[in-house]
Amino acid sequence: MYTRVVEITSKSGKARELCNTIDDKVLPILKKQAGFVDETVLVSDTDPNQVLASSFWNEKEDAERYQQEQYPKIHEMLKHLIENEPTIRTFDVQTSTSHQITARKAA
Repeated sequence: MYTRVVEITSKSGKARELCNTIDDKVLPILKKQAGFVDETVLVSDTDPNQVLASSFWNEKEDAERYQQEQYPKIHEMLKHLIENEPTIRTFDVQTSTSHQITARKAA
């Protein structure tokens, strides 16, 4: 399994709207993508404008295809709510209790 972690700084006071837009508009797009597994959106309890969105994918290639084909549209959809360019990091998932993955299975 593979994950994309997108760190977003929302415009002041726009984190809730950003999260709602992700729920209402981005998730339906993600759910249609081959290899998409799950999305988790977190809002910092110390900086209410900091949002992390983690999407989980079956394979690295699935996430890369999404990045090339769909992410530009999604970025355009969200840009009026964000302060600056999001930071995107990618990871191999080693352990996840919710996805029933252990390092042994992922290796």
